[in-house]
Amino acid sequence: MRSIFFIVTALLVMGMAFWAYRQNYETQASLREAEALRAEISSLREAQSVLRAEWAYLNRPDRLRELADLNFERLGLLPLSPEQFGQADQVAYPPDPIPLLSNAIDTIGTLEPQP
Repeated sequence: MRSIFFIVTALLVMGMAFWAYRQNYETQASLREAEALRAEISSLREAQSVLRAEWAYLNRPDRLRELADLNFERLGLLPLSPEQFGQADQVAYPPDPIPLLSNAIDTIGTLEPQP
């Protein structure tokens, strides 16, 4: 009976060792995947900052003014002037809608003379 107990215990220890070995490799694979994702996020953030810098460079007011001057015949772009802006009281707002009547009462009837 003792020998069966020792065999079962040895098999149980070997099974637990195999499970721990597999868990170790799965953990290492997850850590490698997480590090790869961190590296990808870092490279994407760097690319985003480069794109923001390029966007700021391309949207410089002096460069846009030169482009508008070069393409004036085709586009007809003019610089903004203060006369193009209006006051808030000059805005034509739509009129308020007429409310719908609910539970209307008929007021037309016959008038009976009072004695």
